[in-house]
Amino acid sequence: MKIENQKVVTATYELYIADENGKEELMEQATSETPLVWCQGEGMMLPAFEAQMAGKEVGDTFDFVLKAAEAYGEYLEEGLMDLPKTMFFNGDGEFDEERVYVGAIVPMNTTDGQIVKAQVCEITDDQVTIDLNHPYAGEDLHFKGKIIDLRDATEAELDAIRHPKHGCCGGGCHKKKGEGCEGCGDGGCGNCEK
Repeated sequence: MKIENQKVVTATYELYIADENGKEELMEQATSETPLVWCQGEGMMLPAFEAQMAGKEVGDTFDFVLKAAEAYGEYLEEGLMDLPKTMFFNGDGEFDEERVYVGAIVPMNTTDGQIVKAQVCEITDDQVTIDLNHPYAGEDLHFKGKIIDLRDATEAELDAIRHPKHGCCGGGCHKKKGEGCEGCGDGGCGNCEK
């Protein structure tokens, strides 16, 4: 069996990024005890990563570099934003020091309602500087690893990937649209099962 769309792949890997002197530093690692598992062709991994995996079999090793442009893109200065500190107040009207601190990853809503992750870079008396760039933006990613398992995805797995549960329904859309969802109010979230 070869890696192709709708196959569940289990792999070990090491991810390296070169520092300013060209010396590679280990950034992430997945072992046989805690492997990386994904469903090929379902958007779970970077497209260029999946392209490198296509056609491999159990026991095959890999060693390749994804350039920044095919990974998380170049680092963009416009990804840095200064926001009013009041945007990070908790329910008591106070700055949320427990969740918002330098280095913290915080969820932010875009103007079109998507949730993105941002890293807190600086906190002053009246503002918080966040970085919307991916932590690996501007970096070439060097992957080394081995395919340790490969199987067909089940219909249930594909359904769960393609129709993820909506957080507004207490962790899962368990009712049909219009029936009302616990925690969503009377009419449901509008994203419930069709």
